[in-house]
Amino acid sequence: EVQLVESGGGMVQPGGSLRLSCAASGFTFSSYEMSWVRQAPGKGPEWVSDINTGGGSTYYADFVKGRFTISRDNAKNTVYLQMNSLNPEDTAVYYCNARFTNSYWGQGTQLTVPS
Repeated sequence: EVQLVESGGGMVQPGGSLRLSCAASGFTFSSYEMSWVRQAPGKGPEWVSDINTGGGSTYYADFVKGRFTISRDNAKNTVYLQMNSLNPEDTAVYYCNARFTNSYWGQGTQLTVPS
């Protein structure tokens, strides 16, 4: 059974940091490009960051550049999103996505940054 399980969300004060994790199982994780996508209340999904299969190439939306860092550990079948300098506009449900021959999604983890 394919699973992507996000964790690490919560409530963080503005300016704080948090690290999200996404643990994968049921497919060959190291063959899949991984992404983080978020959805704020009342808004559509918003791409945040991508990482290639080996972890050597990363990409970021402009609104997180310099604040967020995506990484992966293929030995642990896990992708991470380190988030620093958080602000209320980062409040959203964060989803991880795996893409190769198929596309898989996790159930999401909530991040709340109060204003």
